[in-house]
Amino acid sequence: MKKAVKIDDVARLAGVSPMTVSRVMNRAPGVREKTRELVQAAIEELGYRPNAAARSLARAGAGRLGMLYSNPSAGYLTQFLLGALEGAHQIGAQLVLEKCDADGESERAAVARLAEGGVTGIVLPPPHGESWAALAAVKAKGLAAVAVAPGRFKSDAPAIRIDDLAAAAEMTRYLLELGHRRIGFIKGAANQTASAERLIGFETEVAGFGEPVEALIEAGAFTYRSGLDAAERLLAADRPPTAIFASNDDMAAAAIAVAHRRGLDVPRDLTVVGFDDTPVAQEIWPALTTIRQPVAEMAEMALRLLSETQPAGDEGEPGVQHLIRHELIVRDSSAPPGA
Repeated sequence: MKKAVKIDDVARLAGVSPMTVSRVMNRAPGVREKTRELVQAAIEELGYRPNAAARSLARAGAGRLGMLYSNPSAGYLTQFLLGALEGAHQIGAQLVLEKCDADGESERAAVARLAEGGVTGIVLPPPHGESWAALAAVKAKGLAAVAVAPGRFKSDAPAIRIDDLAAAAEMTRYLLELGHRRIGFIKGAANQTASAERLIGFETEVAGFGEPVEALIEAGAFTYRSGLDAAERLLAADRPPTAIFASNDDMAAAAIAVAHRRGLDVPRDLTVVGFDDTPVAQEIWPALTTIRQPVAEMAEMALRLLSETQPAGDEGEPGVQHLIRHELIVRDSSAPPGA
């Protein structure tokens, strides 16, 4: 019995990705005429006949799109999923989620499972959008990719991000203008470029200030638990800070909890500020001053962009950085020292 010809066979003969073959067969825009001719010639040579039901489903919407996830912040992940689901709904796509660890082997296995499931593109939220292993696996499978919040990390995939350095610098200026001169900073996860950008923004603003400022820096990992540990160390110091700037809202919420446990009033005795403006920022008491990163909107945009993006290295314009505006949101957790 003659073996059935698959779309991968056509793609291999034409020297393009399976996604490009699909675009040619569905007369989608954005494919060069020379490529169309190569694909058509491969189809005719191999006698490829696509499954009618599969083509019908493809025309009904954007098909299946995948997403990796392993972010340690529950608040961030919730917002991201809500935005991604809304984006998938708007373009008529089915969103397939794949959990994996933030290491190359786990990411490659997750990408392989998504590819076997028939996805045509994958959204890579942090930290996967700056993983060479994940990006290489997506490219090897002939899939499109969009990275979300990769900091200034540059790859051959389109990216959606805010300027983390500028945002952190703006929050630091706000604390300095309030009068704080001894400020604690809790770093984010070491495997994310955005963490380093936020630290640089903080340190640059402190160093450039016209008066002496004491910066107390502690390690964190974007988790509530790491925020508890870092805040304990900061507030146990001989000269504890009058303000704590945590690199995300989960860690800031943990710092407020530690302050309350120690009998400190926030913000009279201690100002605490965060980053991201996830739901926890308004659910805790006092409500958190933070940097608003429009996480849900960025995820929604990623799904729309992914439906229009061709595989890296194929025919699109890879590496385009879409910079989204951030906003400083002032609430009840910040005040001048001793106010």
